[in-house]
Amino acid sequence: MPFDLQPILKGELLELRPLRAEDFAELYGVASDPLIWEQHPTRDRYKEEVFKEFFREAMESGGALVAIDSKDGRIIGSSRFHGYDEEKSEIEIGWTFLARSHWGGIYNREMKWLMLGHAFRFVKSVIFIIGPQNLRSRRAVEKIGGVLVGSRPDASGRESCVYQITASTFISS
Repeated sequence: MPFDLQPILKGELLELRPLRAEDFAELYGVASDPLIWEQHPTRDRYKEEVFKEFFREAMESGGALVAIDSKDGRIIGSSRFHGYDEEKSEIEIGWTFLARSHWGGIYNREMKWLMLGHAFRFVKSVIFIIGPQNLRSRRAVEKIGGVLVGSRPDASGRESCVYQITASTFISS
C-alpha cells in the first residue's frame, strides 16, 4: 500500500485534512503573526509575499495538511509530510506552525501524534529537520520523543538539526 501523504486525521482537539487553495486567506491570517517565525530561518514568512511562496510550495508538495480546531472549525496552522523514502522506510514531518493561541504543547502534541501514528503504518522512522536556532521547535520535538541524531543541510542548504522518532520508540511511548 503506498504512503498516503494527505490523509484526514481526527483527534480530540483538532482535525488534519489536505491543504486546499481556498485555505490561503485563513491560513495566512494565522501565519501573519511575526512571533511565529522569530526563531525560524525564514523570519519574514509573516509577510504576505513570502507566505504566498510557502503556500505555493505546500500545495505543490502533495503532503501538506491544514490543522483545524475541533471546537470552532477554524484553521489554526499546518504541517507537512515530505521526502518519503520507501527504501530507508523513512519520512519527514515538517513545515509545522500553529497560531500562538494554540501554543503550549497540547495542540502540537496531538498534531504530531496523529501524523506519527499515520506515518508508522508505512515507515519505521520519522525525521524532523529543524534550524539550530529554532529552540522552540527543537524542544517541542524533544517533548514528543524526538532524538537528535545528527545534522544536514535543509532544502535551502542551511545546516540543520535532524531529530528522529522510530516506530519502536513511538509504540512504546
